[in-house]
Amino acid sequence: MSRTNFDQLLQAGCHFGHLRRKWNPAMAPYIFMERNGIHIIDLNKTVAKIDEACDAIKAIAKSGKKILFVATKKQAKDIVAEKATSVNMPYVIERWPGGMLTNFPTIRKAVKKMASIDKLMSDGTYNNLSKREILQISRQRAKLEKNLGSIADLTRLPSAVFVVDVMKEKIAVKEANRLGIPLFGIVDTNSDPNDIDFMIPANDDAKDSVEVILNACCAAIAEGLEERKAEKADEKAAQAQAENDGEERPRRARKARKEEEAPAVEEAPAAEEAPVAEAEEAPAAE
Repeated sequence: MSRTNFDQLLQAGCHFGHLRRKWNPAMAPYIFMERNGIHIIDLNKTVAKIDEACDAIKAIAKSGKKILFVATKKQAKDIVAEKATSVNMPYVIERWPGGMLTNFPTIRKAVKKMASIDKLMSDGTYNNLSKREILQISRQRAKLEKNLGSIADLTRLPSAVFVVDVMKEKIAVKEANRLGIPLFGIVDTNSDPNDIDFMIPANDDAKDSVEVILNACCAAIAEGLEERKAEKADEKAAQAQAENDGEERPRRARKARKEEEAPAVEEAPAAEEAPVAEAEEAPAAE
């Protein structure tokens, strides 16, 4: 069953592309027609591509890996933050920090710096500083939180990157391609789909269009996480059962060994019944 349908995408305005003069010829297979100088995207192909992307992103989530969502354009950042948070995935909605993927250890140092500032606040050291120092540290902490707060839990490189506008986020796309990280992206008619592993041809400027696609993808991620949780519960139950069986088997073996070693109890011979002497008849008195 498809995760979206033609009517949902049509109502959300996913079919509106860019002006003809701005189009990328590589998007020709996904363009249905031209109307009033604007390219119209073939939503039947969009539905198929969404299903393909959802299956792949579900498998990644099921394996316990992270998907990084990237959307710095104004009309998409709030939606991406909400949807990514709902499935506990990292996201970038402010300026893309250059080298975030290719120079990930440096980014992790900045995140650790934020953690060290939090530690200063909690252990009382913060109160012993001057007002000027407190102000400087507070500003640094706010800046780090704004740019890197959403990836504080990302301790290693993500296993996939989901980009809303592949043309605007070209630096993120280049870094992911350089490292061989799978890319998911909403690709409009003015963008090049060749660099995207799982492309979704759709309008990347409309808020409703971005939301309906993210709803489908995040629902797939949630399904993958639930299946992973269920599998872990089953494995835990199977392991507990195996441990119980392992404990029960030696117990049964010891019991059987004791029964074999125990001396057989001989049955006592039945007491012989004394023969009943027939009473002799007394001689009759003469």
